[in-house]
Amino acid sequence: MPTGLLLEDVTGDVRKAFFEVYNRLDYGFLEQVYGKALESELRAMGRHVAREVSVPVLYKGLEIATQRLDFVVDGTVIIEVKSTERLPSVAHRQVLSYLRATRLEVAMLLHFGPAPKFYRSVVSNALPPRDTP
Repeated sequence: MPTGLLLEDVTGDVRKAFFEVYNRLDYGFLEQVYGKALESELRAMGRHVAREVSVPVLYKGLEIATQRLDFVVDGTVIIEVKSTERLPSVAHRQVLSYLRATRLEVAMLLHFGPAPKFYRSVVSNALPPRDTP
């Protein structure tokens, strides 16, 4: 049985970049500011960063909606950035919906709030396709 976390190398770099950005900027900026700084840190670590990724939500093969992801790192980990005083109650559900729509297995919710917090979500991608009848 494996003892490490799924995609630990990528999520470890995301965590390092998150705390580096938070320690330099502290609390109070808009999400876009933290996002630009985070992107810079991750690229400096050699990570591939896709920003504002649009993904379709399919129902019976029909695209019924699209969702916009803040980041996808190395094509494997979804990143959602929040900079509110309190983390919105829907933030975790939002991240779960991103995982379900993309079929990726790992996401991180980074909260640049009064105190830095991150949350790691993992889902099994061994589910039947959701876009077939």
